[in-house]
Amino acid sequence: MTAPKIKIAIALLVLLLAACHKKQERQQEDLRPNIVLIMSDDMGYSDIAPYGGEIDTPNLQWLADNGVRFTQFYNTARCCPTRASLMTGCYPYQAGIGLMTQAPGAPEASDLGVPEYRGVLGKNVVTIAEVLKSADYRTIMTGKWHLGISEKEYWPKQRGFDEFYGLVPGAANYFKPEYPRGITEGNDTISITDESFYTTDAFTDKAIEYINQDNTSPFFLYMAYNAPHWPIQAPKEDIEKYRGKYLTGWDELRKKRYQRMMEMGLIDKTWKLSKEDNVPWDSLSVEKQIEMDYRMAIYAAMIDRMDQNIGKLLDSLKSNQMLNNTIIMFMNDNGACAEGGMLGWGKEEQLGTKEGYYLSYGRAWANASNTPFRNYKHWVHEGGIATPLIVYWPKGLDKNQQGKVIDQYGFAPDIMATCLDLAGAEYPKEFKGNTIEPMVGKSILPALAIESSPIHDEPIFWEHHGNKAVRLGNYKLVLDRATKDQQPWELYDLATDRTETDNLIVEEGDVANEMIDLYNNWTKEMGVLDWPEVQKLIRQKREELKNRDSNKS
Repeated sequence: MTAPKIKIAIALLVLLLAACHKKQERQQEDLRPNIVLIMSDDMGYSDIAPYGGEIDTPNLQWLADNGVRFTQFYNTARCCPTRASLMTGCYPYQAGIGLMTQAPGAPEASDLGVPEYRGVLGKNVVTIAEVLKSADYRTIMTGKWHLGISEKEYWPKQRGFDEFYGLVPGAANYFKPEYPRGITEGNDTISITDESFYTTDAFTDKAIEYINQDNTSPFFLYMAYNAPHWPIQAPKEDIEKYRGKYLTGWDELRKKRYQRMMEMGLIDKTWKLSKEDNVPWDSLSVEKQIEMDYRMAIYAAMIDRMDQNIGKLLDSLKSNQMLNNTIIMFMNDNGACAEGGMLGWGKEEQLGTKEGYYLSYGRAWANASNTPFRNYKHWVHEGGIATPLIVYWPKGLDKNQQGKVIDQYGFAPDIMATCLDLAGAEYPKEFKGNTIEPMVGKSILPALAIESSPIHDEPIFWEHHGNKAVRLGNYKLVLDRATKDQQPWELYDLATDRTETDNLIVEEGDVANEMIDLYNNWTKEMGVLDWPEVQKLIRQKREELKNRDSNKS
């Protein structure tokens, strides 16, 4: 070998050894935890075992038994506004998703011509992935994105994720997802040919694959299952496990869950069970009861299968000796879904098959899923916005805290603040040349301490479809726009009445007026439009799309 070649070989060897040494250094020094954020979709507050449900969820129960459960954590009542808050640490209006995520041809889910209602994440906010990537975390996402569909610039890879595998839109057939509601890997839509494909399984398998590609730096995994969002579909073996278990009906299910939740210390024994919102089970024919049992069995099977996959992820982290230095958070994006009417939508003959799309379990079962609370997805009574939040963190939780129930309240933007706190990362004032909206979330880590302290002493707010709410301390002010026009505000003391059955608006008028003023000031600050104005913009968009389609033809 000539002298120059020897010198080059030596130089390359030195560089290689330096790189290896640097890699070892990073492995030794970077002790920040891996962060796993798992989210279910359209699941009720009391569906899973740790929150009083009868559905078999041993892995979530294990996380709760060895971690903590929050009883008063909140989402924002709908899929995409929650995801916008979760990912950015901001209110949905700051992020540009004041109503829904942009979807081609859907007036409600279009750019309504107002920055707060553009329907995609703006460049004036940053995602958890963008900030953590800047802090040398690997950033991984599998599952449902639903934060910008029409252009690739709005997709996960362009918003900070190193790896993405999942659904860009909001829903798909679980067995046969096809364009435009198909599976995307990276920035490419892929064809599914595997006859055993099921989204919940695929999202977990890909997450494990991505995690195992590199263990030299901490990772952030956002695993956003689409289960149990409609269409209700599950593998047959899981469905059969539950068939016949719901033939006693929704009222009996609510009573059993309510009793179990009191025994578990999740709800106070003085709180009344909210009024049932269903048809009497005995008013159904035997044939209809069998069908409704089947619908609920499929829904339960979807949650069961999700739990099985969470177990698969836990096993992988254990086998790779990663679990001890990983924090896992599990939550849901909104309350149970009443879409499809009282008894659900979709053809009975498609139940239990791989066919169909508009298949749901109906409002009566959703009422049971949200035990003991009022209302559903879309609404901002507790049934629409209360979510389970399980936090498992072996290195960060005192052993005396394991299995505890935490009553401090928080909401979706707090997840961003918590992730930054864990990673030691700074929330930017500017990012890629853009001024960034201030974060409204706060870290939940102080609430995990033995001497648990409140997360919020300031008011937090909700608005969706004209439904409005404010929480300040134990008081909650709420307005249900959908019940009737000009529905008056209601006021509840959640310390004594979390199920919102005793309206204090008359007795506590001064408190209500103060909170109404807080709400009105917040809407001005955030650019929240009155619902009639939003409806007007939707009608204009509908006419615009109609004219555009007419001109094309």
